[in-house]
Amino acid sequence: MLFCRESLRFLMSLVGMRGLVAGASGLASLFRRGRFYCCSRGGGMGTRAKLAKRALETDMPVMVQIQELMRGTKEAISLAQGVVYWPPPEQALEKVKELVWDPSISKYGADEGLPELRQALIEKLRRENNLNKSAVMVTAGANQAFVNVVLTLCDPGDSVVMFAPYYFNAYMSFQMTGITNILVGPTDPKTLQPDAGKSFVTCFAKVKQPLEKTLSQDPIPKLVTVVNPGNPSGAYIPEPLLVKLSDLCKRAGVWFVVDNTYEYFMYDGMKHSCIEDNHIVNLFSFSKAYGMMGWRVGYIAYPEAVDGLAAQLLKVQDNIPICASIISQHLALRSLEVGSEWVRDRVQNLVRSRDILTKALAPLGKENVRGGQGAIYLWAKLPEKFSDDYEIVRWLVRKHHVVIIPGSASGSPGYVRISFGGLKEADCEVAAYRLKKGLEELVKDGMVE
Repeated sequence: MLFCRESLRFLMSLVGMRGLVAGASGLASLFRRGRFYCCSRGGGMGTRAKLAKRALETDMPVMVQIQELMRGTKEAISLAQGVVYWPPPEQALEKVKELVWDPSISKYGADEGLPELRQALIEKLRRENNLNKSAVMVTAGANQAFVNVVLTLCDPGDSVVMFAPYYFNAYMSFQMTGITNILVGPTDPKTLQPDAGKSFVTCFAKVKQPLEKTLSQDPIPKLVTVVNPGNPSGAYIPEPLLVKLSDLCKRAGVWFVVDNTYEYFMYDGMKHSCIEDNHIVNLFSFSKAYGMMGWRVGYIAYPEAVDGLAAQLLKVQDNIPICASIISQHLALRSLEVGSEWVRDRVQNLVRSRDILTKALAPLGKENVRGGQGAIYLWAKLPEKFSDDYEIVRWLVRKHHVVIIPGSASGSPGYVRISFGGLKEADCEVAAYRLKKGLEELVKDGMVE
């Protein structure tokens, strides 16, 4: 790979201004975020000038980087991607298999989703989530649902609020839609629940004021968003805190967007809850619960009473997928008929995997391992002397053939995310052995090759 003169001058300026260490650190950061470019033979900087700034300044997807790492190490076991090991319900798949030759499967459907699926989802929202005033739009997964909501509610230059560690795809959605002021609030270090009483950080500087004051000053943020239970934290936001955050948003006239992708993934007797109001948008997914990751079905539950909201969501929907895959929607409907107990039975089998991996993280110290209350994630703090979590992840792949996610992707350098949903127990044992061996070596001897 050849670096163009402009790139080399930029690197030299980094070194000159901040010293060699800072320059190297800055360069590594730019590579991670996909913001450092080089010329290839036969090309120059001219074509880059034609690329959208909002795309160039959006972080590179961490999972793309992880997949590249895994392709280079055939024996690697992944504790990285947020997936489950089970496929969709067999009885649902059998019913959908019969529909393959139906001509309607290959045609467009209603933008907002199959009527029978939307009706089933409305009934599910009332029965399971206590959401009685919400309309539904079916999307190609929860990530697309979030993008729909951002494009519908936010304008370029708006400010928004999230809490670190945040879901990296949500952060990227803001970046690529022109949201230039992303206010990042803290979480309680013990519970990893959003802490609305402490200072917030923007892309540029620290804002020394709590959420309530942040929501009352111009420019007032357009929305606040959380994932419950959390990705990447694995922490659960209890209903009183959810209501408190919602009330702060309502008083300020700010949207509150809650991603409930992991609604069924609750452990140790905890129960998930949703709340509803005219400023709240709830997002859901079939991917994890029903093992439908590749089928891409999610949905938006939005306040029906808000005038014009449905029409604007439809504009966005029609210009991205038109509609979610028809056969995928049929599978979602048949999976709903199987019922949520099918999901909960499988979720409870993950407790053993969670505990196995919690023990594997013991070399980091019990006080440095959090999460696991909900979702499929543990969240761990690395030793202070190893601040480059990306390098730790690369080393674990090279030396110990186990893959995890760097916390920097979620706004929390020096941490890592471990997923316990994607492996059956026997494979999880193997991955845990490798992870523990690697962390023991890291703590004792450092990153020895």
